[in-house]
Parts: sequence; C-alpha cells; structure tokens
Amino acid sequence: MALCMPEPDAGVLARRGAIVAALRRIVPDGVIDDGDCLAPYECDGLTAYRQRPMVVVLPETTAQVAAVLAWCQANGVKVVPRGAGTSLSGGALPLVDGVLLGMARFNRILEVDYPERVAVVQPGVTNLAITRAVEDAGLYYAPDPSSQIACTIGGNVAENSGGVHCLKYGLTSNNVLGVELVTMEGEVLRLGGKGLEPQGLDLLGVVVGSEGLLGVVTEVTVRLLPKPETAKALLIGFSNVESAGQCVAEVIGAGIIPAGMEMMDREAVHAAEAFVGAGYPLDVEALLIVELDGPEAECVHLVGEVERIARANGAVSVRASRDDAERAVFWAGRKAAFPAAGRISPDYYCMDGTIPRRRLPEVLRRMKELSAQFGLGVINVFHAGDGNLHPLILYDANRDGELEQAEAFGAEILKLCVEVGGVLTGEHGVGVEKRDLMPTMFTPVDLAHQQRVKCAFDPSLLLNPGKVFPQLHRCAELGRMHVHGGQLPHPELPRI
Repeated sequence: MALCMPEPDAGVLARRGAIVAALRRIVPDGVIDDGDCLAPYECDGLTAYRQRPMVVVLPETTAQVAAVLAWCQANGVKVVPRGAGTSLSGGALPLVDGVLLGMARFNRILEVDYPERVAVVQPGVTNLAITRAVEDAGLYYAPDPSSQIACTIGGNVAENSGGVHCLKYGLTSNNVLGVELVTMEGEVLRLGGKGLEPQGLDLLGVVVGSEGLLGVVTEVTVRLLPKPETAKALLIGFSNVESAGQCVAEVIGAGIIPAGMEMMDREAVHAAEAFVGAGYPLDVEALLIVELDGPEAECVHLVGEVERIARANGAVSVRASRDDAERAVFWAGRKAAFPAAGRISPDYYCMDGTIPRRRLPEVLRRMKELSAQFGLGVINVFHAGDGNLHPLILYDANRDGELEQAEAFGAEILKLCVEVGGVLTGEHGVGVEKRDLMPTMFTPVDLAHQQRVKCAFDPSLLLNPGKVFPQLHRCAELGRMHVHGGQLPHPELPRI
C-alpha cells in the first residue's frame, strides 16, 4: 500500500542550502545534511515506510530548540521531532522537505528529589535509565515498555507508552507530573510540575500522547514509586485460549489488580522460549504471566487467590517464581517476544489495538480466521489485564505483495478492535500506520474538534504533518481565526 504523505514543497527544497546554513548558525555542531549520513534517520521502528529528511538538526539546549522552531515557523519549514526512533507507528517518519529535530543530546537526569519522589529528566534519557538512577534508594519509574532499554522518556510522552506493569501503575500519562514544552513559535511553556494537582486547564493531559503534533518536549518531571516489598510472578498454562481469557476476567472481577498480567499464545511461547530459555511450558495453548506485589502477607495471599481462580478455570500448570532473579527471567521471555519473532519469520508487522477483556476469546478466534484468509501467520502477545493486543503478523517483504497483505490483515484486526468496542491503539500511537483508519473510530465532527486542538498549538500546521489525521484541514477551514502580530493567516481565503 503506497503511503500518502504531504506533497513536498518545491520552494522549500529549492532553498535547502540557505535553510541548512541558517540552522548551522543556530546549532553549529549539530546539523547533518550529507545524504549517506541521513540514512539512519529515514525511518523509525515501522521500517516498512522510509524516506530521508531534508536535514537533521541535533540541538543540545532548550534555547536552541526554541530558536530552530521559531526560525522554521518564520520561514515556513516543517519539523518532525524524533526521540530514539523506536516508534512502531511511523510517528517519527521524516519529510523530504522538512527538518528532523533529533532530541538524542538531551540525555541528562537534571534532578532527583527523593523526599518528593520525583525526577526531572531531559527527553533523551532512556526509560530504564531513570530506574537505574534511583534504584539504590529503593525507588523506580513504573512504565516499562518492552523497548525500555532503548526508548526515551520524550518518546514515551509523545506516544503515552505503557508496558507490562501499566495495569496497576498506569501509563506514561499517570506517571508524568510536568513538562517543559516549546511551541512552533519558539515559546517555552511549563505545564504541571512537582505538585500532584496543577491548576487550570489540563494542558499536560493534552500534550501527553499528542505524538509530536503540538510542541517539542525538552524536560519531563516524572513520578517515582517505592519498590514493592515483595513481588511474585506466576506462569499459568492453559489448554485453550478461552479458559485463559476467562481466568483474566475472573481475576479482575475478584477485585485483584495484578502489577502485570500478560498473555502469550502457543506460537509466541515457543518463539520466546527458544530465544530466551525462560522455562516456559511448551505444551500449552496459552500462557499467562501474572505478577502480584505489595507487603509480603498480601502478596502471598493474592498468589494463592490467583492460583485458585486459575485452577478453577482449567489451568494445566501453575508455577510461581522462587526469587527476584527467576521473576526477572519470566518477564525476560515476554519482553523479548518481539525480537524472538524475528527468528521464525524474515519480517513481522507489530500491531497495537485495545479491546474489552470479555471479548478476548472472540477476537483471537476471528484473528485466526483472518490469518487463514490472508495466508499469513500471526502470533499474539498482549497486555491481557487491560485488553491491549500486540499481534505480530509474519510475512516476507521479499515476496511480491506480502507487505501489502500484511497491511491489509493488520487493518482488519484494528477494525475488529473497534467493532467489538475497543480502540485503534493502546500505547503505540496512531502515527502514519493507523492514520487512515481514524474514521472507523471517529466521526468527521470528532476529528474536526481534535484538529482544532492542533490549530491552537500549531496554527501553521508545520509540526509533524501527515500524522494522525487522515485529512488535516487548514485552521481557517475549521472555523478558527488565529491572529498573530495583527495579521490574519491565509489572507488569500475569502472571509465570511
């Protein structure tokens, strides 16, 4: 499927030399414009789509970010922010007539406030590095995407990332207290802070998960949590997926909120076990990994309750971790499931959709039917506790038409998620991958209101265009009138 992106601006491309020179004056040691050196930036984790940016700029200070954005705003140049490039929805796909603004040099932890249990970090700090910096004090940062060793906190903010422990401890939006944000006009804003309840409009809630469409985050204040006194993980095997799904529903129905509750189907279990050697049972059709944490007495009690519910639903095997090292191995297999898929297929397409937990058996059954229909394999790894699915569609890009088949298969899975009462994404974002499916979930009125928010932050529509919205209207078309410096935008348009 040919991806439609905004038509390159010939006038901007003709000014490339002058643009590069101007950016070098702002960031003398951080501009990349050589063709071969631009290659690492031509895509993110959604490698099926790629194109080289016009130029890459790597600022090091908030002042440089503000100056770059203000200059691009004044000169009509598009900007695509980029973190570590681990996005799986094409959120950081560059534009051939745009500046790719890489935030990798913003890689310092600025402050750890132990009494308040918060840390102030730059957006290029990796997710796992926050926990590593505070673990000696018995603290940690809760959101833990599978890519946490590489993904950055700025990217997590952009996509509202979750992870295996988001069931109990929440997504990025539940663990970020404040950000420093630079608008396209170069204005530096502070939203939220160390306090738990900021005053005024919840602009922080708007920015987290906005996929780089509203501004560039240059600083993040995150919540730190005390490490639980005790944590135990259970490996629970089932002879069929339906029983595993019913077990998930009954655990949550019993008022038990595990720290994490993941499910893997037979194919995923075999791939992960061959890759990691986590000790997974290979004679099951579905495997649940359930982690309970808290005070030791509570943890022991909940482990017993979950085992009881699992046995009542026909579990064929139950194994509890003996210590933290074994618990980590249990999770290592789950977190390595994506790379493990690379050992059994030349290529795979990682999806992301969310459904009501009660519809899980039905959705998995229908995905099997779609797999047969499209002639492509699929393995399933997902956050069972909150219904966030991550099907991996297996294909070979070297075979004509298989990529297109994989995309069509993926689109049907996402439509199915919406059909059963779910949503298009849980944590990967919309980006370009799900952009053209947005009308399956939102009405034109819904999308217009979302685009009005975009216009409020970025009236010239220069930040990360071509993402999220299947058709991005000009602000004037949406009825919004932004007056800047006494001048109306788009003077060529008739005013009614």
